[in-house]
Amino acid sequence: MTQETPPHPDATFRFAGKRVMVTGASRGIGRALATAFGRAGADLILTARNAQTLAATATDLREMGRAVECLSVDQRDVGQVRERLGALKAIDVLINNAGVEEVRETLNVDEALWDRIVDTNLKGAFFVAQAVAAGMVGHGGGAIVNLASLTSYVGVPTAVPYGASKSGILGMTRALAAEWAPRGIRVNAIAPGYFRTDMTSVFYEDPAWVEAMTARVPMGRLGRLEDLAGATMFLASSASAYMTGQSLVIDGGYLACI
Repeated sequence: MTQETPPHPDATFRFAGKRVMVTGASRGIGRALATAFGRAGADLILTARNAQTLAATATDLREMGRAVECLSVDQRDVGQVRERLGALKAIDVLINNAGVEEVRETLNVDEALWDRIVDTNLKGAFFVAQAVAAGMVGHGGGAIVNLASLTSYVGVPTAVPYGASKSGILGMTRALAAEWAPRGIRVNAIAPGYFRTDMTSVFYEDPAWVEAMTARVPMGRLGRLEDLAGATMFLASSASAYMTGQSLVIDGGYLACI
């Protein structure tokens, strides 16, 4: 029997005919990644808490000729996640991105803040993955890329709930990868370093912080959102067909030298 030759990696970053879901796609990293997959030919399912905030992202993707579906999903609501995502046709790729953060001195963290961050970033991400994976199983498999963080690896003052949730994302990624590999579902993660988004803009408003953080990055600059696209598409594509349970840190070398 002739063994089938796998596609050359150069061909695997084309997502024409693929259905890619991006959560938290209305802004920041989610919007940037949705745009990257749209340029690569994918059709998109976009989620956010408020579907109206997805309008600009959806308009840009439709102008590329992509089919776009927008869903209002608050992933803290497990029943809503199961109902709305469970009704979808099978997804080929899930970019499990939606998340929140609020900088606060740890002695002032209350239960409401802890629950809002951890329920969105970790609990919600799990139940989104669970709902999408149920469809992937009957569809021959798929790829999930979770959003971890530098705070998955190092402690950051005033970011304890966020760091706890993102550390949990790494554990979740490994456990799901081990369990779902036999079903054809690969689960990996990316861990962005410092990237300017609406969520992190508070830091960037401080020139001294920007200067100090840039000095700690060997590549001499902070991240640009387009820097995340290649690694994410790699993990979502057949170029990484023998990878699961891994996390790629995208930080300009920051973690390598602390």
